Amino acid sequence: MDIGIAFPSYIDAWREVQAAEEAGFTHAWFFDSQLIYSDVYATMALAAQHTSRIRLGTLVAIPTNRIAPVTASAIATINKLAPGRVTLAMGTGYTGRNTMGLNSVPVSMFKEYTQQVGGLLRGEDVLFREGDQERWIRLVHADRGGFINIKDPIPIYLAANGPRTLRVVGELADGWVTTGAGRNLDNDYASIREASEKAGRGTAKPYTVGLIPGCMLRDGESLTSERVMAQVAPNIVMRSHAQWEASFGPGANLGVQANADAAEEYDRYIQEYARTSGTPSDRLYLDVHRGHMVFLKPGEERFAPPEYIARTLTGTSQQILERLEAIEATGVDNVVIPVVDAQGAKDLIEGFGKEVIPKRR
Repeated sequence: MDIGIAFPSYIDAWREVQAAEEAGFTHAWFFDSQLIYSDVYATMALAAQHTSRIRLGTLVAIPTNRIAPVTASAIATINKLAPGRVTLAMGTGYTGRNTMGLNSVPVSMFKEYTQQVGGLLRGEDVLFREGDQERWIRLVHADRGGFINIKDPIPIYLAANGPRTLRVVGELADGWVTTGAGRNLDNDYASIREASEKAGRGTAKPYTVGLIPGCMLRDGESLTSERVMAQVAPNIVMRSHAQWEASFGPGANLGVQANADAAEEYDRYIQEYARTSGTPSDRLYLDVHRGHMVFLKPGEERFAPPEYIARTLTGTSQQILERLEAIEATGVDNVVIPVVDAQGAKDLIEGFGKEVIPKRR
């Protein structure tokens, strides 16, 4: 099983990506959320220039952030800098949409966008729509060496957890991204396999990327130690953000199974937080996603209790190795651990580079 690291796209992440490559990580992934992080493709470009082996990918690019030809050109430009080691993973949108008070994109739009980007990256003419207008487009200078690279294939992975998006994975994708690393994935694989077979693409299991937070404990640390909470809890609390969105937010179609009690508890928290921050009631979603997968707002730690931390890839090196074996048994091909900042990345890279990756070779 491949081991990857995911970054909240900060522009200097190339330093940690370089260290991850040296430590034996196979993949570096970068979040795409325009109101929270640095630009994902600028961040990837610097990482591409400073590495030579590690695979680089978006996790995940959002259709409405850029029209299809812009996304195709951007990822093909990265592929020019890092030939043959680039992946485009796309999704319907979480913070890339919700921080603007918008729902995730409809599945029909997601499917069409995937078809357009995929066609362009294969060097095809693609029908592009803008309002009532339809025009054929292509990457006109793909055959000229100085601009982009589509000679080396760029696989497209799709993030999906609901039945309709899982079908799109089966119909179109080269790989699947899930936040469900560690749970039983058999039903999801069955949905993907059925859609793939109907589309004439066979029944092989897709390359599967599983996202799960984690932290290697140092001597004397517990699940609630300050360093552990700082590195893991922001990735736990984002579930509370999703619960709030599902019940109270303008971006309510995330496919989250709403938990009324959890949503109401977080709503009480964010209402009080907004009174302190001065955020008007019609834009609470901006406060909800402040710190998203990066840091905890004051008082948010109560939404990341120890029993939630225990479900992550957090523990001693031996505990992490055992958990990795269990995750691999579910069919995950690439386990990805998100970090919150440069220091968190350095800690993860050092711990995994010394105690985990060498023991899995």
